[in-house]
Amino acid sequence: MTPNPQVSLPTSKPRTNRRFSSFRTIAALILREMATTNGRSPGGYAWAILEPVAGIALLTAIFSAGFRSPALGTNFPLFYATGMLPFLMFVDVSGKLATSLLFSKPLLAYPTVTFLDALIARFVVNMMTHLMVAYLLLTGILVIFDTRVVPNFSIVVQGFAFAGLLAIGVGTMNCFLFTRFPVWQRMWSILTRPLFIISGIFFLPEAVPQPYREFLLYNPLVHVTGLVRRGFYASYDAPYISELYVAGVGFGLLLMGLVFLRRYHRDLLNE
Repeated sequence: MTPNPQVSLPTSKPRTNRRFSSFRTIAALILREMATTNGRSPGGYAWAILEPVAGIALLTAIFSAGFRSPALGTNFPLFYATGMLPFLMFVDVSGKLATSLLFSKPLLAYPTVTFLDALIARFVVNMMTHLMVAYLLLTGILVIFDTRVVPNFSIVVQGFAFAGLLAIGVGTMNCFLFTRFPVWQRMWSILTRPLFIISGIFFLPEAVPQPYREFLLYNPLVHVTGLVRRGFYASYDAPYISELYVAGVGFGLLLMGLVFLRRYHRDLLNE
């Protein structure tokens, strides 16, 4: 009898090649994002630092004229920086992720470029930019001013990580909604305008009377800003913070966004 020919087993080389190709694609998209976001504008990445600096300086000038001290500590710039920086991170990163399909639509026509590559590239660039800005500004405030605080960096990092989680969750979900329902982009812009006021940048949730405080805590950004401030002010316990709630909102929206994008991204790109 003729022996059966040996059947060659599949190797992992194609999968390795796909992973390497995806890595190269993400790296190329990251370089493109860096060049188009701030690289071509006058001043470049200096604007990423000047914008929050100007905002914090304006808030400090306005509120220091009417109040002797901030709601926490003795330093106005530090108080507003601990609220504004995670807020700006969320708004900017989620906004950039929400337009990922629209921004990279010509490139997504190539089979080697996926919607996930576009999301990852935009998230990495903008998240790292905001972390760099937060580090520079907070370090500068601690060096220049007598803030009398000893930061707990593990809690501070946790707070910014939750801001990033919310950003990627909301941004991924809106990436589908903005592309599928263009009117939602304008509606979202209108609905989120009060976020700057109700996210705990200017005040502490403890100062809000009931029953409004309970409604305020449905905003996950209030928990994020409270967590960052807990890391800077040792005496601030912030018992209202719920890491589980923030994680649930972030992961839930991320999962739903990925499911919808995986199912409909080809249809959205062909519209």
